[in-house]
Amino acid sequence: MRPQVLAHRGASHDHAEHTLGAYIAALDDGAQGLECDVRLTADGHLVCVHDRDLRRTAATRGTVSTMDLADLSELDFATWKHPWAELDDERPDVDEEHGKVLTLRKLFEVAADYDRRVELAVETKHPTRYGGLVEQRVVELLSDFGWTGPDSPARVMSFSWQALRRVRRRAPDVRVVQLVDQMGAWPLVRRSVGRDWILGPGVQELREHPRTARRIADSGHEIHVWTVNTRADLELCLELGVSAVISDRPAYVLELLDDLGVH
Repeated sequence: MRPQVLAHRGASHDHAEHTLGAYIAALDDGAQGLECDVRLTADGHLVCVHDRDLRRTAATRGTVSTMDLADLSELDFATWKHPWAELDDERPDVDEEHGKVLTLRKLFEVAADYDRRVELAVETKHPTRYGGLVEQRVVELLSDFGWTGPDSPARVMSFSWQALRRVRRRAPDVRVVQLVDQMGAWPLVRRSVGRDWILGPGVQELREHPRTARRIADSGHEIHVWTVNTRADLELCLELGVSAVISDRPAYVLELLDDLGVH
């Protein structure tokens, strides 16, 4: 079975993560889906940002949850990835919008307007000062796009099973993914997930704990794995029957699947 390939924070190996430029590049490379992390701003907007603060990606000490969208929109979220790019005379012109903070609504619009179906994997980050309001706003946005039914292109992911239960209470048909970053927690995770929930283990944990990886593969749950960037990791996912892989390098993974003859 050929797994679906999703772009982890966009084509983030080559482009600044969570920027519009990274996501458009991933789609143009053939990625079947887009993965993102979301946080709430102080004025209630969902933005695609991984860290709670902005030191790594926007060179400021600000915290996402204490800033308004207008303030975040003034920041540069792309230069950190290629700090010397402006000195390259052969560098193509880049749309300034492609390096600004990206709202989840804008990402949904890009996916909805693309010329083929685009899957979306939305991770809510916890703990957060806004608690369950994050899931409420995500479901409201899914509803705005008509994406709360069983045919929705979107799924919601979290390491918090409480967060996923909140999503299911508001939108029973939306697919949810229980992320797993510690194989030692598998017995507890196994008892807390719903029967139709997807499991999302990290590939490093699968490599380091092969017995537990096999138990997860045999659990009857669909499996989506992050972050798959090498041939060896992809081959492990194929061996385990994984149905989706999330990668910083979607074009490379798609090429590997072709080379391996997986159709």
